Amino acid sequence: MDQSLVFDIELIRRYDKSGPRYTSYPTAVKFDERFAEVEYHALAAKSNRQGGGPLSLYFHIPFCDTLCFYCACNKIATKNRKHAIPYLDSLFKEIEMQGALFDKSRKVDQLHWGGGTPTFISHEQMTALMAKSREHFNLHDDDSGEYSIEIDPREVQNDTIKLLRELGFNRMSLGVQDFDPKVQKAVNRIQSEAQTFAVLEQAKAEGFKSLSVDLIYGLPFQTLAGFANTVEKVIAAGPDRLSVFNYAHLPEMFKPQRRILDADLPSSTEKLEILQMTNERLKQAGYVYIGMDHFAKPDDELAVAQREGSLYRNFQGYSTHAECDLVAMGITSIGMVNNSYSQNVKTIEAYAELIDAGKLPVYRGIELNDDDILRREVITKLICQFELNMGSIARQFKIDFTEYFALEMEEIRQIEADGLLTIEGDKVSVLPVGRLLIRNVCMVFDRYLREQTEQRFSRVI
Repeated sequence: MDQSLVFDIELIRRYDKSGPRYTSYPTAVKFDERFAEVEYHALAAKSNRQGGGPLSLYFHIPFCDTLCFYCACNKIATKNRKHAIPYLDSLFKEIEMQGALFDKSRKVDQLHWGGGTPTFISHEQMTALMAKSREHFNLHDDDSGEYSIEIDPREVQNDTIKLLRELGFNRMSLGVQDFDPKVQKAVNRIQSEAQTFAVLEQAKAEGFKSLSVDLIYGLPFQTLAGFANTVEKVIAAGPDRLSVFNYAHLPEMFKPQRRILDADLPSSTEKLEILQMTNERLKQAGYVYIGMDHFAKPDDELAVAQREGSLYRNFQGYSTHAECDLVAMGITSIGMVNNSYSQNVKTIEAYAELIDAGKLPVYRGIELNDDDILRREVITKLICQFELNMGSIARQFKIDFTEYFALEMEEIRQIEADGLLTIEGDKVSVLPVGRLLIRNVCMVFDRYLREQTEQRFSRVI
């Protein structure tokens, strides 16, 4: 499979509009508060009856020691580490309630701690959290599961990485964003190269299987030369994957971003130059483009899964475990059980109140209908494989593809005329020049987006 990327500035400018990132379909804007604990219980039971399969667990640790001004995540900035104590008490109770819903025969093939900053909590609390998870879910005792954690290098002690490996983690992602001191000061994330690379080296020494680094382009005071310097240093460190995210400046939605001035942001032209340079340097260094901001070494499991046609995408990004029900725990976390999505309440106060009352803290979600499941499959194939076999979809869902998607095919043919993709027989293939714009291709098949008048999404580039 060709895993390359080609820039066409004119096409990018023409197609650069707002749209979903498709970590789910339907997207979270369609979640409904009529979906709550009762519906979740019923779908978990249905999943068990149907044979279940392996599980994926997600734990949200919302605390951060300092506030990064660019951040759009659900987090609580505090210097007081004691705030984690009551939250973990509630989280442990949710683990007990969630664990009781799923058959113990179902292995946990995937586990992820996200945030916030998971390493905000103490070593003792990390150990207790993993022990509680093992008590109520069937975790692997060997190293065969994909167990990952997000790391802030500023929150790592000398023995933290060793402890995480002993607890069972074998994959890690590190936030970097940019090493330029002026940029770091503007976004309130002062992080030295020495801190970052020390963590990477420790993780390699402890035998972590996959290491990923997160970068962000479009931050205040970024320049082509400055970001190129960061990219070169990261490449030299040799992570298995890189995520190069576009900073979405939405101060009306995210309060911390109000501390970032529009006048300090690079222009759209400068952002494209930074992204193009980054792609070229990563390509020269041997990385391939997975899609949606993600790059990986050719032998990384994501790159292999994409070539084999088994790559998947969920709320944690790209994944190799499409068959797992995702059980999400902690405030604002989003799970996926038996063709449904569900989200927990967003505040610690509401979370604790429901947990103490013996209730799961689900406050909204959606159970997918047949059309949702069909369109999710189409979008997943496009965003993960850059290909769509219309004949295979037609047989799987017992439809006439071109008749069912008559309106969509008119738009797809226009996109083909613009040179982003080709249609040959039953096969739609997104070309290297169209891969940066894969969200645009997926948006064609999004029925809800077609019906929606209000846009609540970031720009695609």
